[in-house]
Amino acid sequence: MSLSVRPLSGAELAAALDDLAALRIAVFAAWPYLYEGDPAYEARYLAEYAAAPGAVLVAAFDGARVVGAATAAPMVHQKEEFRRPFEARGIDTARLFYFGESVLLPEYRGQGIGHAFFDHREKAARAAGAQSTCFAAVIRASDHRAQPAGYRPLDAFWQARGYVPIPGLVTELAWKEHGEADESPKPMQYWLKHLS
Repeated sequence: MSLSVRPLSGAELAAALDDLAALRIAVFAAWPYLYEGDPAYEARYLAEYAAAPGAVLVAAFDGARVVGAATAAPMVHQKEEFRRPFEARGIDTARLFYFGESVLLPEYRGQGIGHAFFDHREKAARAAGAQSTCFAAVIRASDHRAQPAGYRPLDAFWQARGYVPIPGLVTELAWKEHGEADESPKPMQYWLKHLS
């Protein structure tokens, strides 16, 4: 394996959007998101995200193959449902950097790529003058029928990176799960880190 992790921009980013869309669909199909993806929606979403002022899209490559990706952008440029829980608490979203997805094919996990994703995004947040970074993770019941045996949540990894879940700081995002006829709202817990 010849692994590398780097931010994408310009023509390189545009050329990778289809691969990144396919990657999101593949990774989010599994627990805990169970997402039934749509390639056209994914391509539009990623293009919109990449066009946001201050956005960063970091990709992991095995040679020329995209095997992972992570996104981040100033919270002030995110959709209202992302900003609402912070604004309701009087938190200045202009000083907050939002981390979108971090997706990596299973066979590449445990090799430091997740840390590299956080390193690159936190560097971008600092460069943008952000005071804090955050992300949202889906909340699932511990006895959910779709949870695979032996599943280990990422909480310990996130905590080791300095992130903590903020009680009551929850939003809802809607997507269509495998087996659902339509989209349904899912609760998402925010995790926050104050940058030093």
